[in-house]
Amino acid sequence: MDVNRSPGATVAKMPAAASDLPSIQARAIAVLGSRHRFRLVEALPWALAIAAYVVFPDRMTFGSQVLVMVLFALSLDLILGYAGIITLGHAAFFGIGAYTVGLMAARLGWNEPVSGLFAAATVAALAGIVSGALLLRYRGLTLLVLTLATTIMLQELGNFYKDFTGGYDGIPGLEFAPLFGRFDYDLYGHTVYLYALGVVFVLFLAVRQIVYSSFGQALAGIRENVARMHAIGSPVHRRLLTAYAISAAIAGVAGALFTETNAVVTLGVFDFDTYSAAVMVMLILGGAGRLYGAFVGAVIYMVLQDYLAKLSPAFWQFGVGLLLVLTVLFARNGLLDLFERLGARMMRRMRRMRR
Repeated sequence: MDVNRSPGATVAKMPAAASDLPSIQARAIAVLGSRHRFRLVEALPWALAIAAYVVFPDRMTFGSQVLVMVLFALSLDLILGYAGIITLGHAAFFGIGAYTVGLMAARLGWNEPVSGLFAAATVAALAGIVSGALLLRYRGLTLLVLTLATTIMLQELGNFYKDFTGGYDGIPGLEFAPLFGRFDYDLYGHTVYLYALGVVFVLFLAVRQIVYSSFGQALAGIRENVARMHAIGSPVHRRLLTAYAISAAIAGVAGALFTETNAVVTLGVFDFDTYSAAVMVMLILGGAGRLYGAFVGAVIYMVLQDYLAKLSPAFWQFGVGLLLVLTVLFARNGLLDLFERLGARMMRRMRRMRR
């Protein structure tokens, strides 16, 4: 304490501090209000996606699979990175979406692709509401085990009704109508790539709007301190359930895109190591809770997997595991955060050189 300051001096300064409150509030509102505005750097991922279409015209089938996983990772990021819901069974909704479109085409003869996405999103969202109403009452290891068990149960249920689902042999040879009734699917996958890119862009805008809304800020508050959110009267369970349903719907769309771009669906879409674990690794690599972390993580994982599998089909996971370990050790907030810090450092050096 400063013994030279009298109580009167402290009181005299209080009105000045109070007078600063409007300006402080205005600055805070301006900062929060500017967060949702698009920055020029945000155009970079989309520019790269369009550039890939031009530079690698014969790899568009692989490119569409990368976009599917980007969307799948984005759906998980909404609940993991922003709401703090840790799950090992997100492949359940991916598989539900994939089979919704596949069964509609094979059993009902409905093969219009865009309406199939809406159907997949609806069914997956309903599954998210039903399962989330029970599962989200638990936390930690219990939630992890229950979500994983739910996915395994769905996979085994599909195998039990293999006359309807095709079992582990799946439903091959699916045919879908031309996109918007005009654009046929070509051998190199140009149409499906642009189709997947358009879907990812629309849903990314939706997720971005959610994240920067008051609902998204409430999810962040729940992630940081759920007890405090309960204390201020926030409907925690209802908000978590809403986010879970939205995430399930987006994962269902990703699964539907997977079926439509591959023209086949099998029970492998429920596999833990191929989808639930892989999408978690993608978010760790890219950075959870960062929107574009799903892009960075999914692209790096898929490209690295494709390259290493060609070098060594049996041991490609070693390379991915090594990168994951290095990321956890030296870039705990993900590779996107590392790239941003390196970029900021380079900009500072360039400014010093100009001076």
